Amino acid sequence: MAKTEKDGHIAPYPNPAGGWGALKYVALNLYRERVSAGKLGTLLAQNQQDGFDCPGCAWPDRKHTSTFEFCENGVKAVAAEATSKRVTPEFFGAHTVTELLGQTDYELEQHGRLTHPMRYDAASDKYLPVGWDEAYALVARHLHALPDPDQAAFYTSGRASNEAAFLYQLFARMYGTNNFPDCSNMCHEATSRGLPHTVGIGKGTVTLDDFELADTILVFGQNPATNHPRMMGELRHAAKRGAAIVSINPLKERGLQRFQDPQSPLEMATNSATRIGSMFLQPRLGGDFALIKALAKRLLELDDEALAAGRPRLLDTGFIAAHTVGFHDFARDLRDESWAVLLEESGLDRDAIERLARLFAGSERVIACWGMGLAQHKHSVPTIQMLSNLMMMRGQIGRPGAGLCPVRGHSNVQGDRTVGIEEQPSAAFLDRLQQVFGFEPPRHHGYDVVATIQAMLNGRVKVFIGLGGNFAMATPDTPRTWDGLRQCELTVHVATKLNRSHLIHGRDALILPTLGRTEIDLQHGVAQGVTVEDSMSMVHISYGINQPASPQLRSEIAIVAGMAHSTLGSTRYDWLGRAADYAAIRDDIEKVFDDFHDYNARVAVPGGFHLKVASREREWVTPSAKAQFIVHAVDRDTPIHRARAVHGKRLLTMMTTRSHDQYNTTIYGLDDRYRGVFGLRRVVFANEQDLAMLGLQAGQRVDITSVWDDGVERRADDFLLVAYDIPRGCVGAYYPETNPLVPLSSVADGAGTPTSKSIPVLLHPAKGELHA
Repeated sequence: MAKTEKDGHIAPYPNPAGGWGALKYVALNLYRERVSAGKLGTLLAQNQQDGFDCPGCAWPDRKHTSTFEFCENGVKAVAAEATSKRVTPEFFGAHTVTELLGQTDYELEQHGRLTHPMRYDAASDKYLPVGWDEAYALVARHLHALPDPDQAAFYTSGRASNEAAFLYQLFARMYGTNNFPDCSNMCHEATSRGLPHTVGIGKGTVTLDDFELADTILVFGQNPATNHPRMMGELRHAAKRGAAIVSINPLKERGLQRFQDPQSPLEMATNSATRIGSMFLQPRLGGDFALIKALAKRLLELDDEALAAGRPRLLDTGFIAAHTVGFHDFARDLRDESWAVLLEESGLDRDAIERLARLFAGSERVIACWGMGLAQHKHSVPTIQMLSNLMMMRGQIGRPGAGLCPVRGHSNVQGDRTVGIEEQPSAAFLDRLQQVFGFEPPRHHGYDVVATIQAMLNGRVKVFIGLGGNFAMATPDTPRTWDGLRQCELTVHVATKLNRSHLIHGRDALILPTLGRTEIDLQHGVAQGVTVEDSMSMVHISYGINQPASPQLRSEIAIVAGMAHSTLGSTRYDWLGRAADYAAIRDDIEKVFDDFHDYNARVAVPGGFHLKVASREREWVTPSAKAQFIVHAVDRDTPIHRARAVHGKRLLTMMTTRSHDQYNTTIYGLDDRYRGVFGLRRVVFANEQDLAMLGLQAGQRVDITSVWDDGVERRADDFLLVAYDIPRGCVGAYYPETNPLVPLSSVADGAGTPTSKSIPVLLHPAKGELHA
């Protein structure tokens, strides 16, 4: 019998991140997924020169060397693909869609790998087998039936390879649309939209080599031990050589406190650990902008003091003069800014800001890392631009051991954007497509994720094709997203495993099973490799080593090519020929993007190659040809402020977060051991003083409602209160369970990212007891 949340409990976890705990959970997951002994060797090929790239996060590895390197959550991702469990036509024959909808996301994940293409049958409320050619023809019929190509949307998950993503965008643009909602729209879009205005490109400026030189590493809004575990190795090495590592996060995460390296014989034998963080700041949710601006203001003051005393300047005046514009206006705004406002909005006291400002001012080489904690707020674009401003004040961009480091989520989310998954394509890119392939691509901007959902609800998108992912659960405002998907004429999902998006379907629906990255991809008897781009712009090739879970599986590239051939024919472009030889797709990418010159030759070199990032070389692709300081005021009229004015201290700001046993919307298990949660997901982390003020107590169950101004009731019911070290006025809970609380219209200005880290909510005593 499957466990229910009645079996769960809250208990302190005294151990460090990683270590024996990680090995225990690795063993549990391999057992749970029934990974055969013959496939255990798969782990040894992960992130290796002749093996496959980890299908999990986008953290880079050191040149795919022979070093045995993998992490707990990487093993979970591999085990999920290598599982011996199967979702066959017989499985679907035994379950209606309505029955499957009653299962949890964890239960759906545990059924195993999809084996056959399936089509929804409304009469039986079941998925039935369908032939591949028939499935492709069905897609073509629906696309041909649309009066306007913009009534189709082509979603991309960050798991798609460069080759699959490039072919996919070419298919959609030849069809006639730029509707490319993708997972970037829900995560680092504020980075992609914000950084080009400051440093010219929306990518990080560092490589792993810089981590060996940095004397200070700032980690904003990120939980590396859970979301990017291999990053912990770099932080551990930095901490051991004396670098300062600063955690800036409302939650004081275990991985940035103590880490036991499972690959360190000494630490494992002695059960010891390395202290990682040297300073912890816990701003209130949404307070990072005010904190960063406060640091910039204090740095300016300290520089004034140094200048007056005849000491060396703290600002890098040479860098500012030679490489930037806008500093004088920026400095004037800093001087005019109120300390009282900055302290109130950040939620931190002056002493904490002073300590960090002096550390930053005294550090020669600083890396600033950030994750969703900066990227999922209404003012995320200004926050990231303010961080860029701060780094430019000290010349910390384009210097060895220093720079900007946005840490991406899924393994190829950055690469997908690089090769054209972009709803706002540049004219230069479209011109090149026209020149190389001889067609006129659509010029108007398309829909991102939120706009796609709105268009579904308004009847303006009728066909949805998902290249990976779990759109129904990853997106905000869950009931409205589901309504939108159900209004589509056709929904198509390319996937390795069953998830809830396959059950929230259009009138017609297809599930198209695909190879995993760990599996051998043979095309006409020749093994094919696919390439990805990690968070630090390294491009490398990946070859699977396991036999496919089913002979019916097709690669993502083959599936895209099949749909495109059926829809468009192959007169202008040889879709099926490209699907037979992925090197030919890389040749096409090279023709469109100059930075991919000699693509096939360079990717064949062990470790691959680094894509040029102009800002790393202090080349600024901006209108002024210089890095640009941008002035931003503190926004004191946000939805949070307005809701607080009505509800007072009862109003709390919620952040959604992952548990340690999940990756994005994939739920591997029900434990979040570092936070002391076992067998539970419907929990709310809250400050103990807030609970007392609200007349609530830890262990009580509550319902949660969000506060918005559109008259729609948004709620998530039956959550267990957990007293936690989190700033006053803030609460945290797991997604996707709390995604229904995120209003569709609550997005980051200038980026459109759902504001999943700043949701105004109210807590109410639960009306009912937990259901099994």
